[in-house]
Formats: sequence, C-alpha cells, structure tokens
Amino acid sequence: MTDFTNVPVASVVALAGRRIDPTGAPQPRFPLEQAEEVGRRIAEAFRRVGAVALVSSAACGADLVALEQAERLGLRRRIVLPFAPDRFRNTSVIDRPGPWGTVFDRQVAAAMAADDLVVLRQGGGDDAYAAANEVILREAQALAAPVGGSQRRQFAMLVWEGSPRPGNDATAQFGTLARMAGFSLESIPTL
Repeated sequence: MTDFTNVPVASVVALAGRRIDPTGAPQPRFPLEQAEEVGRRIAEAFRRVGAVALVSSAACGADLVALEQAERLGLRRRIVLPFAPDRFRNTSVIDRPGPWGTVFDRQVAAAMAADDLVVLRQGGGDDAYAAANEVILREAQALAAPVGGSQRRQFAMLVWEGSPRPGNDATAQFGTLARMAGFSLESIPTL
C-alpha cells in the first residue's frame, strides 16, 4: 500500500520572471548559459509543490523555460499574452539570444489547441505587462478553484536574481500582487 501522507496537495503555479539577458548586458540577471540549470530548479520546485498546472506568459527566459519543464512533467499549461502572439514573439521572445522562437511557437500552438491561450488586447509598455501579471494570477486562482470538493493550493514562483530593478520591475510587482492575493511565494534563482 502506498503512503500518501507526504504527498503535497495538488497545486497550481503562477509564474513570472526574468527574460534572458541581452548580449553584453551590463548587469547579469538571467544569462543564457544558466537556462538549463534554472530549468532543473523549476522542475524540482514543481515536483516539490505537487504542481498540476502552470499559468505564465511566454517570454524568452523564465516563462519558456518553465513551460518546457511543465510540458515534460505533463502539467497543464495556460499562457497569458498581453497582446497578439506575433507581436509578442517579436518584442519579448526573439529579441534575445537563444532558440526561443521555435519554443514559443510550439508552446503557443499547444496552448491554443488545448484552449489554454489567453490573449489580452493591451496596447504596449509597462501597463500591458502589468495587466498580464494580474490575469496570470486570476487564471491561476480559477484553475485552483475547488474541483470535486478539493481545493488546490496556489503557488507563485518568481524566477529571478532576487533584486528589483530600478524603476518599473514587472517581476517584483508580480510578487507583490501574488502575496496580496494569498499565494504562497517561492523564488527560483537565475544566477
């Protein structure tokens, strides 16, 4: 007989984090060469919290690394984009080093086929990403709602170096919103 006393309650994870650093970044936040190690850390965290679903955006770096790990683990993946996929791909995916375009295309196609792609109709700039962060948390809450009488836990994961950037920092804001919404919070280091 299997002992399930140490198995965590099923969890829904809302995730946000750093994009891969641009070439020649003056201050490293998520170097491309750290992507594999960060993926390992994310997968370990998913297993530890008993994740059954991931809600995130799909930018190069934290989002796409997490989506790849979620796919490998068989988790449901819901993607929230602030605007049309082709525009997002150009501004938040293929503008950094790495093979992110094909990963993005595959993940977005899978989310679309599963009816798990949410595209907002935001303009641009910081407000668009802030709106996407709010929707990521709302979508995670909806997926965590009681199903058959059992509530799923809500985790928010910040994949970053741990320090807010000067000015507007969407990752730090995501953490603040998640805490206010009652999510358990975990940081996954990128360095």
